Amino acid sequence: MGTRLFGTDGVRGVAGHDLTARLAMNLSQAAAQVLGRAAGQKTRPVAVVGRDPRASGEFLEAAVVAGLAGSGVDVLRLGVLPTPGVAFLAEALAADFGVVISASHNPAEDNGIKFFGPGGVKLPDAVEDEIEAVLTGDIAFTPREFGRVSDASAEHARYVDYLLGTLPPGQARPLHNMKVVVDCAHGAAYAIAPQVLSRAGADVIAIGAEPDGLNINKGCGSTHLDTLAEAVTANQADAGIAYDGDADRCLAVDAAGRPLDGDQILTILATELKDEGRLVGNAIVVTVMSNQGLHTAMHAAGIEVKETPVGDKHVSAAMRDGGYVLGGEQSGHIIMMEHSSTGDGVLTSLQLLAAVNRRGLTMAQAAAMMPRYPQVLLNVPGDGSRLGPGLAAAVLRAESQLGGDGRVLVRPSGTEPKIRLMVQARDEDLAERVIGQLADAVRLALADS
Repeated sequence: MGTRLFGTDGVRGVAGHDLTARLAMNLSQAAAQVLGRAAGQKTRPVAVVGRDPRASGEFLEAAVVAGLAGSGVDVLRLGVLPTPGVAFLAEALAADFGVVISASHNPAEDNGIKFFGPGGVKLPDAVEDEIEAVLTGDIAFTPREFGRVSDASAEHARYVDYLLGTLPPGQARPLHNMKVVVDCAHGAAYAIAPQVLSRAGADVIAIGAEPDGLNINKGCGSTHLDTLAEAVTANQADAGIAYDGDADRCLAVDAAGRPLDGDQILTILATELKDEGRLVGNAIVVTVMSNQGLHTAMHAAGIEVKETPVGDKHVSAAMRDGGYVLGGEQSGHIIMMEHSSTGDGVLTSLQLLAAVNRRGLTMAQAAAMMPRYPQVLLNVPGDGSRLGPGLAAAVLRAESQLGGDGRVLVRPSGTEPKIRLMVQARDEDLAERVIGQLADAVRLALADS
């Protein structure tokens, strides 16, 4: 798992190998010491715990719950629930923190553990480092008393009601006359997503909604949009929505099965919020990986674009710091801060479909609001720390070749010994040519270092 236990989204690894029951228990005990302090001395801390339906989640959940309760934390077990549902209930139930056992879009053999602080907010790096320090410090801890464990799966209804409550008053069924295919990736949204969209008025056809613990994300969900596209065209649906395994993000397809990425979804939602006078600061927050077409569309709409490093954690932090209400990533991880502290795929899909239907548009017409630039990605093996300042000249040359109408990004990978390159241009052949030259410059810089 690398030198730092926590990655970009919690602690992940192959279940039973990297991520063992012992590690899960020890990690939860360390988290109880760090995150349970806010409860004070007179009451036991309270934590909500949820998971996705992969098979390893059962024994990892048992280990986490044992570690928390054995450390004096009262545990509310939510069972299988989308990650944003756990975040919401952490706040709604006034818990001191939340724990999610999920590996998101990863295959079934992987799993992960991530934490939310009070209010359902993702932890800053400094707090994760503190938990890791306690974990590796072999600090003895004896609780005043053991925590109690309760089944809180009935709280799923509260999450469903909250999602439907984000719709404007007087528009209880804004998805009427819409036929929608929903691919739940055999993941955490398999029950909740079809229920929410159906109650909002849509004629819902659910696929990927039969989890067996081993089929999560397998040939379905947001990482396999071809499955959704085929179902949409076969059923002559108006649109399709695909979630990842823990449903903290979503992507979409139009009636012809053509995909919409997170940037296009952001464009539609930003325009809707601006027209309603609800786009605080008249700006959205995205990462440096956002498509140039989004910047073009937002400029035309008079909306400012703020950029952060890659990762929804950075987007969320910038939104809180600036008071902004909308941000996200190409992956479909969209944060609507007026409703949720984290990305929520079911919420995003509900708001997206409602916005399209209110405007009387097809999904294809809505997608056309953003002219998507061709994007080429390439990884060059090597240690990013060895790249010297001389590479800046190559980046400037690449940008000049695009004539100011495109984007160039060179960044070290945060998870692998690779340098990630991205070029966007109006012309795909130009993008391919520029990234090839840029890759040669990176290899040369690595060889000279």
